[in-house]
Amino acid sequence: MPTQARTTRWTPRNGRPDRVTVAVHAADEILRVGVVQQLRPCPEVELLDGADAERAQATLVVVDSVDDDVAALLHRLRRNPATRTGLVVGSLGSGSLQRVLECGVAAVLRRAEADQDRLLHLVLAMANGEGVLPGDLLGKLLTHVGSLQRSTLDTRGLSLSTLTTREAEMLRLVSEGLDTAEIARKTSYSERTVKNVLHEIITRLQLRNRAHAVGYALRNDLI
Repeated sequence: MPTQARTTRWTPRNGRPDRVTVAVHAADEILRVGVVQQLRPCPEVELLDGADAERAQATLVVVDSVDDDVAALLHRLRRNPATRTGLVVGSLGSGSLQRVLECGVAAVLRRAEADQDRLLHLVLAMANGEGVLPGDLLGKLLTHVGSLQRSTLDTRGLSLSTLTTREAEMLRLVSEGLDTAEIARKTSYSERTVKNVLHEIITRLQLRNRAHAVGYALRNDLI
């Protein structure tokens, strides 16, 4: 589902035409400079580095593949409430895809497709609370989590369950890339309630995590 970047516009909630602050982490300096040079001419973006990178609204991690060091970096970035993380990666299998989603990655772009428009689209989408995933990777994710769910049902003799209206709404927002705080604001529930509802879904349906729950709900037409 590649989309031309300029179709997404940064719409800050406070109505001010602020630029999106962006930090770039990369496996080596050549990769970092390549992405920075693509984004620097974009008037919608303000690039941050050094100590200022901690307050970036969007952080791009640029790597060839996902290993333990990359996963550790993604976990560290996830603990920073100021930023949402996007991954620009050379290659990513279905297993690695689930791993990075569990690390809190909100958007994924292949390096081979990382031209200026797509990079800008990624940044603006994250700043607007959206998720971005290439269509073929989304298909792999749904197939993977669907296989896990069918295996669980076959092994334990479980029947498919339905979702309440509140549960379905929260899972739909998760599928759009929103985090707990954003879901709480949109639904007017507390963050604790959002966490409890999502935990209840995962526990009741015997799923592994939020990504697995979203895949299960989509495959079974529950959201």
